Amino acid sequence: MAKLIVIEGTDASGKQTQSELLYEFFTKHNSKVLRLCFPDYESESSSLVKMYLGGKFGDTPDSVDGKIASIFYASDRYASYKTKWEAVANDPDAVIIFDRYVTSNMIHQAAKVKDTAEKDAFLDWVYDLEYEIFRLPKPDHVIFLKMPPETAQELMKNRANKITNEVQKDIHESDAAYLTACYENACYVAEKYDWTVVPCVIDGKLRSIDEIQEEIRKTVCN
Repeated sequence: MAKLIVIEGTDASGKQTQSELLYEFFTKHNSKVLRLCFPDYESESSSLVKMYLGGKFGDTPDSVDGKIASIFYASDRYASYKTKWEAVANDPDAVIIFDRYVTSNMIHQAAKVKDTAEKDAFLDWVYDLEYEIFRLPKPDHVIFLKMPPETAQELMKNRANKITNEVQKDIHESDAAYLTACYENACYVAEKYDWTVVPCVIDGKLRSIDEIQEEIRKTVCN
């Protein structure tokens, strides 16, 4: 199997930037490197995700049950896997870098579940759905970019919506309480599954992109 590295985090935590830099780093040493982003907005497989985030099923994240929304995202990943990168995943010399993966359902959809026991059961369900039923490959490293929600909201103010490229936010990005719930849940999940936590803010100061990238490289290259 290929080496699978996931760059994970809540909105505006720098996943795209850090995954791109890590991709550039690995391409200097290996010609078999692939970078993937989820949802796969360029594919028709993400149509239900787009509808959900666009508010077609309700104008808040809680309008759609976490399991239903998880299936939207998982189906998009499965379609991508079977049509784009299954062969690469089976190549032991390859490296695949993910900007979000199965772990995003664990962060964003499990955040809808407040009771700890029910949350753990939900996380088990997501794990079974994506890794056992859809048989998506399991990652070797999950890097959680820990960005406090108040800093993330400030960074998101003028950021374009990735679906429409407009300033208008999707139903996740526009819900401050949900973003905070996702952050708190992400911290819980990161500890539960022993993800590598990389803080983006230390002593109230936003760390530099290069400093964060250096910490990520040290982790995945060990």
